[in-house]
Amino acid sequence: MAKSQQKSQQQQNQSSTKGSDKILGEVVPALVQEIIGRTGFRGEITQVKCLVQKGRDEGRSMRRNVKGPIRPGDILMLRETEIEARRIKSQVSKGAYT
Repeated sequence: MAKSQQKSQQQQNQSSTKGSDKILGEVVPALVQEIIGRTGFRGEITQVKCLVQKGRDEGRSMRRNVKGPIRPGDILMLRETEIEARRIKSQVSKGAYT
């Protein structure tokens, strides 16, 4: 590869961020207040009620879906606070064989 092509590629790589700004953009902390239930095809998603602590929607209590271990008192870092999770309709806990 010619030196001029290498220099132009290096300049392009430095100017593009590949979405890192979007990931590190406005991140809002939210405190988990309660665990509502389990959802997902196999029960791998937990629905929680959380209280937004900073940002435009400060003080708003909202429902979110979380994957992975979670308990009340944990802090979620939300990328956006406009979209809220749908309410779990059935009282049957999906994924739990009782």
